[in-house]
Amino acid sequence: MIRTGISLALTAIMLTGCINLQPDYQRPEMAAPDAWPSGPAYREVAKTDKTVAVADIGWSEFFLDPRLRQLIERGIANNRDLRVAVLNIERARALYRIQRADLLPTINAEASADIEHASRRTSVTGQSETSHIYSVGAGVSGYELDLFGRIRSLNDQALEDFFATEEARRATQITLVSDIATAYLTLAADQDLLKLAQDTLASQQQSYKITQRSFEIGVASALDLRQAQTSVDTARVDIARFSAIVAQDRNALALLVGTTVPDNLLPTEPIATMTAMQDIEPGIPSEVLLRRPDILEAEHQLKGANANIGAARAAFFPKITLTATSGSVSDALSTLFKAGTGGWAFAPDIVLPIFDFGRNQASLDAAKADRDISVAQYDKAIQTAFREVADALADYGTLDDQLDAQRSLVEATEDSYRLSDARYRKGVENYLNVLDSQRSMYSAEQDLINVRLAKQTNLVTLYKVLGGGWQKTGAEPAS
Repeated sequence: MIRTGISLALTAIMLTGCINLQPDYQRPEMAAPDAWPSGPAYREVAKTDKTVAVADIGWSEFFLDPRLRQLIERGIANNRDLRVAVLNIERARALYRIQRADLLPTINAEASADIEHASRRTSVTGQSETSHIYSVGAGVSGYELDLFGRIRSLNDQALEDFFATEEARRATQITLVSDIATAYLTLAADQDLLKLAQDTLASQQQSYKITQRSFEIGVASALDLRQAQTSVDTARVDIARFSAIVAQDRNALALLVGTTVPDNLLPTEPIATMTAMQDIEPGIPSEVLLRRPDILEAEHQLKGANANIGAARAAFFPKITLTATSGSVSDALSTLFKAGTGGWAFAPDIVLPIFDFGRNQASLDAAKADRDISVAQYDKAIQTAFREVADALADYGTLDDQLDAQRSLVEATEDSYRLSDARYRKGVENYLNVLDSQRSMYSAEQDLINVRLAKQTNLVTLYKVLGGGWQKTGAEPAS
């Protein structure tokens, strides 16, 4: 007897079918060209059968510097933004489990005691009396039969939200890996700029001493001496400035890694000799963009909005809920579980919307609008990703030429400074020409370091925008 009522409810559930009112999902056409841009700024890269998709290259394979790999490892373990992204996955998983639980009935155990005392004036028999009613059993309360797929559509939406959160975590990791690598390379370049300023100061101090002796014997003028001093002071200013920048770079790197960065993991090589990464090839847009985690996240959000339309459509149809209880009822606690005390109740409830003054239609219209918004956001995500890759490829195709030209400029300014200084020592040139040549050389050397940094960071950016960095090795399968 105890299982009779619940069995009726479960039998009704098994006999019912589920109508899916969700629209058939179709991925929108890719809102970007089928090929990367071409022209003078872009390098022609031929795709071969051996080309490996960048998304399949793990960060431990792409980054060659062992110090940088250790920093990325620590960052993935300790960075707080990535930790929040992981916790968001756990939260989305829990919300999905809550929504999925609505597909099955909740069975509760129930026990109650009702004791009522009646006085002689209110008693039917004219005598005061006390009545006892005890009951115990189990039941299903308010379970909705999902005949028209409302709960299942909401379950699908929660599942897509969970998938989107997982892709958001991958996107966060890709950004983190890229940021750590960029911060590491920037620190190396700023250390080079600091050393350049220190070397320039030592050279200009020596030049200042020579000019000072020439001034003391009457060969050089006071103007020459002051102009030589400006070069010394300029280098001193740059040393102080780059010392602060290097310290700030270390602080930024520590924040990204999420913990203190030991000295043995800091860059020691100059940016000119550093080989931190391997070269990569861009691949085909449709293969690249549709695998980026941010694009996949937008698509899962679109699928969730599509599923929500099914839930909104189901609101137009009858809503059937079941309540069933089964157990024992007795007027004495001692006889509660004896034969003949069993009882059950089965109460289906059907609600059919008739006049809701447009509420359900408005909900459906809102769900369709949300779906259209998600389509537009998905298209925008693809277009943004295409632009990011195209910009990175434009730098990728021109930075080698910039680097060659900058090297040539440094060589020219070094020769110009050497010749101007020699002519000044012979009394042919005034010191202003020497000072201009020295400033041009110093500026060209700084720009050379910055171009070398741009070439290194461009590879990091290209690796990021092509979808690389969400896995440690290429052997890890996608979930």
